[in-house]
Amino acid sequence: MAKEMWWQNAVVYQVYPKSFQDSDNDGIGDLRGIIHRLDYIKQLGVDVIWLNPIYKTSNIDGGYDISDYQKINPTFGNMTDFEELLDKSHQKGLKIMMDLVVNHSSFEHEWFQKSIQDDSKNNKYRDYYIWRDPVDGHEPNNWGSFFSGPAWTYDEKSGQYYLHLFAKEQPDLNWDNQAVKNSIFDMMNWWAAKGIDGFRMDVISLISKPDGLPNAPITEGALYGNSGDAAANGPHVHDYLIEMNKQVLQKHDWITVGETAGVTTSEAKKYANIDGTELNMVFQFEHVSLDGNQNQTLGKWSDKHVSLLALRSNLVKWQKALAGKAWNSLYWNNHDQPRAISRFGNDSPEYRLVSGKMLAALLHFMQGTPYIYQGEEIGMTNANFQTMDQYKDLESINAYHELVEQEHLISADVMMNYLRARSRDNARTPMQWDSTTYAGFSDVTPWLEANANHESINVDAALMDKESLFYFYQKLITLRHELPVITDGTFDLVTGNEKDEAVFAYTRKNAKEVLLVIANFTAQSVNRAYNIPKDSELLIQNYPDVTSSLLRPYEIRAYLFPN
Repeated sequence: MAKEMWWQNAVVYQVYPKSFQDSDNDGIGDLRGIIHRLDYIKQLGVDVIWLNPIYKTSNIDGGYDISDYQKINPTFGNMTDFEELLDKSHQKGLKIMMDLVVNHSSFEHEWFQKSIQDDSKNNKYRDYYIWRDPVDGHEPNNWGSFFSGPAWTYDEKSGQYYLHLFAKEQPDLNWDNQAVKNSIFDMMNWWAAKGIDGFRMDVISLISKPDGLPNAPITEGALYGNSGDAAANGPHVHDYLIEMNKQVLQKHDWITVGETAGVTTSEAKKYANIDGTELNMVFQFEHVSLDGNQNQTLGKWSDKHVSLLALRSNLVKWQKALAGKAWNSLYWNNHDQPRAISRFGNDSPEYRLVSGKMLAALLHFMQGTPYIYQGEEIGMTNANFQTMDQYKDLESINAYHELVEQEHLISADVMMNYLRARSRDNARTPMQWDSTTYAGFSDVTPWLEANANHESINVDAALMDKESLFYFYQKLITLRHELPVITDGTFDLVTGNEKDEAVFAYTRKNAKEVLLVIANFTAQSVNRAYNIPKDSELLIQNYPDVTSSLLRPYEIRAYLFPN
């Protein structure tokens, strides 16, 4: 392995500002709310705070539609608030990673507004975006938007279509234009001068569109082609990131992670190569795409529970393929994914805590940089909303309209079940600080309804219980900081574990030590015998005692012994 970098031994805590802490009682989280909770984040023991977008926005897609990259969303505060957050975080030994959204901008961004002026075809900003003439009176190709409908919108004034892989208010930037790249790199260097510590890069694998914009693969019965398949890992994406690295990234001792939709292990070894010519690591989506609907027309919308066989096979593939060549990001959930315990564990009162601990330890002992999404450390669960008017997420609302009301592919009841299982709003309910009416997030009605279970699942309760999930995460983070084998050890499945439908067992080994992790992924007790040396140390467990070969529901144990 190449020289160890600080971010390989770090743990990241993701803050979705809108739902973290409201300091001015408008029902929306803000920067001063994050400042107020820095001691809590520091107590957990993490190294980096990743902030979801805090820039000026049109608020179409949760801040991922940026109208000014160098101004703060006034709902969250102002630049003085951000500078105070950055300074106080640094004082506490916490780094700040910003969210970089440069596949697209907001339609209200100055660049796009200039691109649609009367003389737009003759000004330089027209080429900041991807415009095309109609083909036979229709869209230039068959690409569909990730948020339903076509990926093209017609501009009456110019008689052309512009491309938007997401909402029509999120026009895609034209990375083939050097002026666009220069503007983006200048903006990144401007933030660097502020003293930030890195960037998470939104859908960065989509920035290079295929030459000629050909039609995309289309599933039988689908209205549009899969633009993600067409655009991911495009012909020049690595050239663009190498240029970004030279112009910005290599000048700083930063943490960088790319959200790379459609990435394969071979592509990841380019994006996150150990030589550091592009990014530090990537977010891949394979392990959170295993429970999609068997009817491909419905895509992610499903209430299926993934099998351990499929999940383990995928996690092992990524552990083995990137070893010594690139670096993994480790995550179960984020602002776009449902809550981990509800999805991969068991959110019933009986098993929520033990399954949450099992999932935490299973992931954190793997090789890579772990990401903890706000509330994960106290065991927050899916929202269990019962009516459509409770949802705010654009993707969820559009999917309901398209699949239920327009295409009549599924019933309203079935779609509601799918939303309860997969909607992004499951992750975006307010952080549960205490048992008061609005969960301690605000003194007024929040922008999104708080989960009803906040009366029992909250930070106050977790901090008062020494056996809580919070302290379990805290211990995992401490172990990662203290034990080199968690960072540099090779990963291997325990012999014979490949086909075990109930237990996930693996080792991490370096020259000095062996770490053995054994996890029961089911709600049933199972018997398994493993060769555990007498001089081993039981590092962590999620039951108060240990039985020899019996693994109770969702039980996990991690042993350390000399190699």
